[in-house]
Amino acid sequence: MSSAALSSSPASPIATGSRPGDEAPPLTVRRLMDRRQLRTVFQPIVQLDCGLVYGHEALVRGPIGSPLEYPDMLFAAGRREGLNTELEVHCALLAMAEWSRLKLPGRLLLNMSATALASAVAQGLEQDRLFICEDLGICASQLMIELTEHERVADIEGLRRAIGVLRRKGVGIALDDFGDGRSSLRLWSEIQPDVVKIDKYFTHDLPAHAEKLQTFRALLQLAETFGAQLVAEGIENAEELRVLRDLGVAFGQGWLIGRPTPDGAREPLAGAREVLASSEIAVLPELRRASSNGVTAERLMMEAVTVHEDTTHEQLFRVFNEHEELHAIAVLNSRQEPVALVDRAQFINRWAKPFFMDLYGRHACTLFANPTPLIVNADTGIEALTTVLTSADQRYLREGFIIVREGRYLGLGTGEQLVRSVTEARIEAARHANPLTFLPGNIPISQHIGRLLTSGREFVAAYADLNHFKPFNDEYGYWRGDEMIRLVARVASNHCDSQRDFLGHVGGDDFVMLFQSADWEQRCEQIVQGFNELARNLFDAAALQAGGIMAEDRHGDMRFHPCTTLSIGAVRVSPGSLHRAEEVASAAATAKRHAKHEALSVYVMAL
Repeated sequence: MSSAALSSSPASPIATGSRPGDEAPPLTVRRLMDRRQLRTVFQPIVQLDCGLVYGHEALVRGPIGSPLEYPDMLFAAGRREGLNTELEVHCALLAMAEWSRLKLPGRLLLNMSATALASAVAQGLEQDRLFICEDLGICASQLMIELTEHERVADIEGLRRAIGVLRRKGVGIALDDFGDGRSSLRLWSEIQPDVVKIDKYFTHDLPAHAEKLQTFRALLQLAETFGAQLVAEGIENAEELRVLRDLGVAFGQGWLIGRPTPDGAREPLAGAREVLASSEIAVLPELRRASSNGVTAERLMMEAVTVHEDTTHEQLFRVFNEHEELHAIAVLNSRQEPVALVDRAQFINRWAKPFFMDLYGRHACTLFANPTPLIVNADTGIEALTTVLTSADQRYLREGFIIVREGRYLGLGTGEQLVRSVTEARIEAARHANPLTFLPGNIPISQHIGRLLTSGREFVAAYADLNHFKPFNDEYGYWRGDEMIRLVARVASNHCDSQRDFLGHVGGDDFVMLFQSADWEQRCEQIVQGFNELARNLFDAAALQAGGIMAEDRHGDMRFHPCTTLSIGAVRVSPGSLHRAEEVASAAATAKRHAKHEALSVYVMAL
């Protein structure tokens, strides 16, 4: 961007002093520009796969300690003075000159609004000197314009033309702060940026928020569709950086990587370098999946004929005869709104009674219809309908329910469909998260093992199982048995490092732990000891005094069973020793069997 093409106001001589008694001139953006009192700081953006500096974002600063030191106040003042575009161009030129002097690595990202960009490009075209930077030693391909204006762009065609000119020159385009509430997916689609910067809200505390992780995954898919790369903004700690790196986000920016400084950076800060060089993988937060799995009432809908509220019983009988597949028929008013539901079996039973046709054949079908059927909106999740399954009024299971949108009839749903869908959804959900402990289930466990194997680092796979649990469950019932299983989950969670160690629940009383912590063996011992102490509280006084309970064994014979304890079998998985998740799970299960057979608290098996 040439200073000849995009010129700001000429500099005025800076006053060197003032006479006693003179009032200080008001602080204005114009004075700051004229007196060259604005300065540039540079914040690095790094490649998360290798730690190299991808480029720097240029950020403007006013006089230190002044009300206009930071951009928000500075640009607000610029708008009040009518200097929007001129101020943005001035800051861009200032940044380019300083960046050229420093000879910083990578690309230079310049913040500009859509309005200022379109105006600046038009001005440069008029002068035929657009983005000619040889005098600064900058190639256009080293520049990237970061669009900061996300509200509705008034002149989208003008913006498109400006971006087209820039692309032909080799200038890149970035979209800033995507997801901050002002950003537009439509704008992303319209301008097809090379880079999209994701707002720091989604990065903040990412390892503890599965929904944010799912958002990043969705954005990565979107970026692949549009041919863009993502920059995660606001990275402040090692855990956030590790998760973003493992997700496959291309670039990162934030205080952990490097703060804005006048001199920029040649490499990320030490804390970021350590994370990016490490083979340790992140424990990705798991979303507790709703058992409905996103299925709505509309998915259960069957199209079915209806009758009007004036339809007679005789006419209704003919409709049922013509449509033998119908379990029920909805009765609608003139506005196509359901007012009743007629159950086929009940209606046919009444019709078959002596004299029914003579007495009621010409009466309206609403006479014996259910005037309060279950009516659900098409967008209702089936989880909200599960109360029907346990309701004291079981007629809804028999006659089904009516599905509407905005009050108008769409179709019918059956109790059979609802039961089948809920059952299938919950079976699928249990593969992802155990419904008793809400810990990750088989699929996330296998996925995490796969990521560990791919990382090429050593880890420990541990399998935990309860001893003498069946007699306890038989003696005290499933409620206390569930409480004991939840106790295993609670104790194990307390002793696993949530950032390094993965805890999953296979099912029943079987748990899997995947350790990256160096002190994993001590953690296993603490889990066993902690559980064994707390589990005693679930036995009654007589059992504690006896040291166990008399109960049937697996062969139906009564014998004495000691109080329930926990055993853990563990195996060290070194790089290249095992290749598939199934092999790791099998080895850990073998170690667990050794631990139980030899009555050990922790057994470590060598491969």
